[in-house]
Amino acid sequence: MVKILLCCSAGMSTSMVVQRMQKAATQLGLEAKIDAVGMEEFSEKIAEYDCCLLGPQIKYKLADFERQAQEYHKPVTVINTMDYGMLNGEKILQSALALIDANKGA
Repeated sequence: MVKILLCCSAGMSTSMVVQRMQKAATQLGLEAKIDAVGMEEFSEKIAEYDCCLLGPQIKYKLADFERQAQEYHKPVTVINTMDYGMLNGEKILQSALALIDANKGA
């Protein structure tokens, strides 16, 4: 099972993205746990997940979150703005899976 954490300013806007990603995972036959949290919950949650995707509106927090996630060897990146805006769950899921695979090889 893959575990993906999405993080935005309050955890609200990413909840729709989570639904789309979950649907895409189901269509791929992939067992996935995908959750959205507000940025204040990031540090207490990151250890439980394979990676974290940040909403474009908090990309300014990327360096901070990468530092915190490094302790657990978890990759963090920002969701592509276009994919986020279009709620393209499949593309966002694919980028998360690629991030997890790249991290395993590192």
